[in-house]
Amino acid sequence: MDIVIIGSGAMGCLFAALLAPVARISLCCRSGNQAQLVCARGVALEALDGQRRKQPLAAFSSDGQEPLPQAAFDAAIVLVKTPDTGAAGQLAARLLREGGMALTLQNGLGNREALAAHVGAARVLVGSTAQASTLLAPAEVRHAGAGVTMLAPQDAAQRACAQQLQALFQAAGMACELTEDADALLWAKLLVNAAINPLGALLRVPNGALAENDDARALMAQVLAEAQTVARALGVALPEGDALERVLGVCQRTAANHCSMLQDVQRGRATEIDAINGSIARLGAEAGVPAPCNATLAQLVRALHSTAKTALF
Repeated sequence: MDIVIIGSGAMGCLFAALLAPVARISLCCRSGNQAQLVCARGVALEALDGQRRKQPLAAFSSDGQEPLPQAAFDAAIVLVKTPDTGAAGQLAARLLREGGMALTLQNGLGNREALAAHVGAARVLVGSTAQASTLLAPAEVRHAGAGVTMLAPQDAAQRACAQQLQALFQAAGMACELTEDADALLWAKLLVNAAINPLGALLRVPNGALAENDDARALMAQVLAEAQTVARALGVALPEGDALERVLGVCQRTAANHCSMLQDVQRGRATEIDAINGSIARLGAEAGVPAPCNATLAQLVRALHSTAKTALF
């Protein structure tokens, strides 16, 4: 397979660096400068064991300075932030060969629909990943936590693509499994992100600190209880067992990681809060199920971003 990774942030660079030794990978960058940097020196990866290496990698930019490859790829792995998903869908429509699939491994809800608007619903493969990455500098990342990547093919064509991707992920040392319920997969990841990301961003702490703080744990429990109630109202099947224990386990396994929302706040970038806690609050309101903790966290993160330039420290 010829695979393009759309998104050159922490997760895009991580997946590119891990997959490049076992697959034909190209990284689609936001700017020509970053693409030139990747082509010149590759992606610098700090592995889980602390060892560092530079992974040579093909790259190009989507800034319009050079022509894009046309219909050159069998699969596009989409790892942009949710506000950029529409633009990524437009890129995927140009980059993918006929029948090629766009795999979303993004956070939150709405990415599937945004991609489908450009490539068609039949060509959007839903997935989620528990891999964690911290961006240290442009094209330089730390692998901050390992976990299973899940793919949810919906028909025979998607299953064929998913099985090929699964084999590549496993060859790259990444656990990968297939499942059938795309909605359940998206919501399972949504609950984890909703509990960790806004608190990590607001408190400015790594994931592990959330598991160790009583107030943070209580807030995460409230977020999860509301999200589970909304999911049940929508008829979404959720994993059995204690959701808070699962989230605490993620915090502990990725203790040193700065969650993606914290990384966005630290760089002054818009966050994915509307696709995560904001989605839970919105869908809850539509279903007549209040989710006040999620709504408040969404408001706080939006306010944090909009007031960043006037912050005192």
